[in-house]
Amino acid sequence: MGKLFGTDGIRGIANQYPMTPQLGVNLGMAIVHFLGNGNPTILLGRDTRISGPMLEFALASGLLSEGATVLHAGVLPTPGVAYMTREMEAEAGVVISASHNPHEHNGFKIFSSQGTKLTEEEELELERILFSFSPEKEQHHEKGQMREPGHSQILDDATQRYVSFLMGAAPELEDLRDMKIVLDCANGATYRVAPELFQRLNADVVALAIDPDGKNINKACGSQHPEYVGQKVVETGSTLGLAFDGDGDRLVAVDEYGHALSGDQLLVIFAKMLKEQDRLKKNMVVSTVMSNIGLRVALRDLGIEHKATKVGDRNVFQEMLAHGAILGGEESGHILLLNHHSTGDGLLSALYVISAMQYFDRPLSELSDLMPLFPQVLINVRVSKKPPLSQLPEVQGLIEAVEQELGGKGRVLVRYSGTENLCRVMVEGEDENKVKGYAEDIAAAVAKAVAYSNSSDSSVG
Repeated sequence: MGKLFGTDGIRGIANQYPMTPQLGVNLGMAIVHFLGNGNPTILLGRDTRISGPMLEFALASGLLSEGATVLHAGVLPTPGVAYMTREMEAEAGVVISASHNPHEHNGFKIFSSQGTKLTEEEELELERILFSFSPEKEQHHEKGQMREPGHSQILDDATQRYVSFLMGAAPELEDLRDMKIVLDCANGATYRVAPELFQRLNADVVALAIDPDGKNINKACGSQHPEYVGQKVVETGSTLGLAFDGDGDRLVAVDEYGHALSGDQLLVIFAKMLKEQDRLKKNMVVSTVMSNIGLRVALRDLGIEHKATKVGDRNVFQEMLAHGAILGGEESGHILLLNHHSTGDGLLSALYVISAMQYFDRPLSELSDLMPLFPQVLINVRVSKKPPLSQLPEVQGLIEAVEQELGGKGRVLVRYSGTENLCRVMVEGEDENKVKGYAEDIAAAVAKAVAYSNSSDSSVG
């Protein structure tokens, strides 16, 4: 059997291995064995994908067959599941979601009793258990003895409890009646909780993409398409726009002119506010190697230390723990505020954006100027296989040549996606036209070596 866990849980096309009901049942059984404490309590939540109930029921069946108590939180953002896992004192939580991916995809993401993602070592152990035991042979039961099934419970108030938690994290935002806010909920897990949160704060809310049908999650909306919320901000004369992804763990904020801010820019804004408020522990921000060079420049000017990790919020989290930092995140808008929560939370980040606007008494467009953005080009190349890049001499040679051309005033980053059949080619530098040409040349070399097709998706930041 191949490796199941990628950089963010188990992912795949629904009803195709590994995202099948059969694996869901076996995974549920394996989780109980992994926890090893008899009759654990497991909390389940999901986004709005049409395959969500199928996979949730399959997973629940496996858990129940091993005597676990299953708490169903229903449609709830990933960080909401992490919070409720702690709140309900469950031994683990599982989110059925594929985040920002199209509706055909789905996934299993597992949280510990503390609302943190499993470590890579823990995932490998769970995977070993899943592949090693055979439920059909009932190796763990005495012959002829029936195991008492567990029981399930519906949590009707999960959304309300999560909203109360969020409001408690930003008590200074008691009244936003002077703000008009456009919310893009991606027809995903935030479609109920986001409008409720900001309506309780008395904001004038314009809510978009709040009619999920199982197939429209992330479709031309949400954090992957900030132009949608940006257009509505300008049309309605709103103060700002807030776009979430399908499972609600990341945020893209849009200023009053409809311009999207990157996660790096939000990190700088939050860092400056927390530092001035004497709340930035260790005077440090952690991000990934994908962060724009401008982040390092801005943090240096603010006198704040910066640490960079491999791509993935789990890597950011581990680095933050190692150094005692409370602020970190990814360029994509996945931000961790460990002074409040154990995982990235798009809604919590949204509250911080508004807190910063009020603290500095400046519109978001002016706050975005705290960080200079270097031209960056990202090209995603579809691949049929993922051989080590070191084994592709033409690609390696071109990367080295481009790095020499940039001469320390830019960088090249080429890596495979951990969740999709993509090779990501990123080039950053001072001259956008040159950067674009370099990226296209490297992407063409990758496509020639391992392309799935001749098509690729590109974005310029």
